[in-house]
Amino acid sequence: MFSIPALGLRNRSTRNGHRSRSVSTASKRSTPVVDCAVYVNGVRLPGEWTHEQAMTEVRERHGGFVWIGLHEPDQQQINGVAETFGLHELAVEDAVHAHQRPKLERYDETLFMVLKTVRYVPDRARATNSDIVESGELMIFLGRDFVITVRHGQQAELTRVRNELEQSPDHLALGPAAVVHGIADHVVDSYLEVTESVQDDIDSIETEVFAPRTSIEAEQIYLMKREVMQLRRAVMPLSQPLQRLAGGYTAHVPDQVRSYFRNVEDHLATVSERVASFDELLTTLVDATLAKITLQQNTDMRKISAWVAIISTPTMIAGIYGMNFDKMPETQWTFGYPVTLLVMMLACVMLFKIFRRNNWL
Repeated sequence: MFSIPALGLRNRSTRNGHRSRSVSTASKRSTPVVDCAVYVNGVRLPGEWTHEQAMTEVRERHGGFVWIGLHEPDQQQINGVAETFGLHELAVEDAVHAHQRPKLERYDETLFMVLKTVRYVPDRARATNSDIVESGELMIFLGRDFVITVRHGQQAELTRVRNELEQSPDHLALGPAAVVHGIADHVVDSYLEVTESVQDDIDSIETEVFAPRTSIEAEQIYLMKREVMQLRRAVMPLSQPLQRLAGGYTAHVPDQVRSYFRNVEDHLATVSERVASFDELLTTLVDATLAKITLQQNTDMRKISAWVAIISTPTMIAGIYGMNFDKMPETQWTFGYPVTLLVMMLACVMLFKIFRRNNWL
């Protein structure tokens, strides 16, 4: 993510000239604005803009649209943008506080869309019992001539999306809905990448579970299952918003863009199938692991019981001869003591062979 001047303190390029304003260092550090741009016929106009200047430029031209990107703004920082573009207070509150499920809502003439962003954490960067899949949120305000993105978390930065769209002016000329499509396509593609990485992890766990003479803790599978559930909560609810955008839910999405949303919906269906299969497979692995642990415990108990039986035989004989009765047999016999030891040893050896033959030892 790159830094740019704060809201209300950007330069403006117009058809009549170029005006600039100074920007304080403190404002640069505190600004939530990632980028603010004006697009006309799919081409970005040069210069830097405040949100007021960008909106005025578009309205004066009667064409083009504004794309503003924000990162984790607070209520005060987003108020100016909300007032300029007429954003509904309830949607603005959701955008500031986050923690929303994927959804699509209409507020007057503005659509408000929420997407979950995810990122796979490789093993080398993962601490013990830490998240395998990190998640964030991305909110989109879509209007007739503007699109505003609000991102929470470090996942799914939109700089690459913006650059790719700017290299395709024909697609960007379709309007702000093309930006929403580009973002949704980028997010769903990240889902595909994450599911491929999670698939590799699950394959490794499956190999370890069913390999002979290997031990795996059930907690590892439960951790993976928790991450898959988190991924499921990000993927599954997004299906309905994409269906509505592909089905003509709003006039802000032209017919040419709807077909693109249907393509994103197909990719999401692939992700949903993978996530569902992960959940079923992990449930099977949990059952197999518990069965393996139970079998190991039974084997251990058999070994313990066998050794207890072996040890108890000489203990019983020694206990009998330790009662100190006067008339005990063989107590006066010269070979009584060595014979008793020999009997103990033979009994132990015989029990050991019996248990070994029955695979108890």
